[in-house]
Amino acid sequence: MLTFTPINENTAEEVGRYYSLCPYRISDYSLGLKMMWRYMLDSEYTVSHGCFVVRSKIRGRYAFDYPFPVEENADILAALSDMADFCSENFLPFEFSAVPREFVHVILERYPNVETRTFRNYSDYLYAAEDFIHFSGKRYAGQRNHVKKFHAKYPDACFRALTSEDEPLIHAFRERFTEEFHKNSYGAKNELERAWRMLRYVGSPLFRCGGYVLNGELISFCLAEKCGDTLVDHIEKALPDYEGIYPAMVQEFAARFAADVKYINREDDAGDHGLRTSKTQYQPIEILDKYSVKVKNELYHVEKIPELETERLVLDAITEEDIPAYNRLCLDDERNRYWGYDYRRDCENPDEEYFYLDQKKDFGSSTAMNFAVRLDGTFIGEVILYHFDFRGGAEIGIRLLPEYEGHGYAGEAYRGACDYALYGIGMYEVRGKCYRENQKSQNMLAGVMRPAGEDETYYYFRRTV
Repeated sequence: MLTFTPINENTAEEVGRYYSLCPYRISDYSLGLKMMWRYMLDSEYTVSHGCFVVRSKIRGRYAFDYPFPVEENADILAALSDMADFCSENFLPFEFSAVPREFVHVILERYPNVETRTFRNYSDYLYAAEDFIHFSGKRYAGQRNHVKKFHAKYPDACFRALTSEDEPLIHAFRERFTEEFHKNSYGAKNELERAWRMLRYVGSPLFRCGGYVLNGELISFCLAEKCGDTLVDHIEKALPDYEGIYPAMVQEFAARFAADVKYINREDDAGDHGLRTSKTQYQPIEILDKYSVKVKNELYHVEKIPELETERLVLDAITEEDIPAYNRLCLDDERNRYWGYDYRRDCENPDEEYFYLDQKKDFGSSTAMNFAVRLDGTFIGEVILYHFDFRGGAEIGIRLLPEYEGHGYAGEAYRGACDYALYGIGMYEVRGKCYRENQKSQNMLAGVMRPAGEDETYYYFRRTV
């Protein structure tokens, strides 16, 4: 099971080292972006099979970045399996954010039920570092002219690296820039506030900072981060009173800090018309699309829990009328011992509706389907279809109230759930397991499925079509 660590000031150095190895050239795969938007993303990381794995909150729900190798013999497919297992075990949607275009096919080929989308406003602009250093050729004639005008008009302007000792200069620049900032949209104002929070990293070896100084005043500021062969520009700000300052800053920053990279990423334009025009005029060699990917299981197509009939039983949705009996089942420590789950891990003192609402939530998020098992209309237990592997397989579990054991109801209900999973919603495989000491469950599973191995804790079973 994956264990995640928050990305924050305490882990920034380690996370920065990992991102310095990232080959993807997309700004989302950088320490700067994770820290700049930390309040919203709540990003966490781990390492799986030699790959760096990050998950962040996108519109309130966690999604993974695509894993990238940080160790020799890294195995991205194995890391993807761990990520899927993490979501399955924790009843979470399996989703990705900012997947590079060239890796979308890996997900599509691996998982049978996938939804993808991309949004132009979030696409990054990628440039050749050499182009910015030299501004050569006709396509950069406009930029060269602006740079010449800037140097002719402000011959004493000097570009230099910035360190923590320049805090007074940077503070004064921030104050003046904010005073002259005229964009009123929430997005623009929020981005500016996020940018200022990154000033704490000026002088850090994790970032490269520089700007033009004129007459003792800082008139431009840029902060960037090297990720693989790409320099990701997180912040580019300049006082608009100085004609030509932006192209002059872009060129000089590249000359000073981009000699050891092939590419420069100037991030997205967030749908801002002026930014899109400006970033396009700098002649990007590629617009880097980022894909949101939802890996779905078979429950995504099920609108409501069906009613299934077996010889003696009915399987259908758990209702509010079942709450007293359902609570007795869920609170039974003997049942939970073999169920393999202690509710106290999630809720020490559940209220009357806790278990009912929890299973309802799981079905609403398409992570599990809980059936009531009924005998002549009476609730006698539950069957759950869960732990979807997103590749056509899932696990089935069953538990009955103690007074209904020993009559073959468990096997009958279990077989009905298996048939529904395989033939009703088109799964390829269903799995079951039981503790080695649970002889009754072992006999029941053996009557419905085929043995699929064992370990020190469980006997495993499976059934396929």
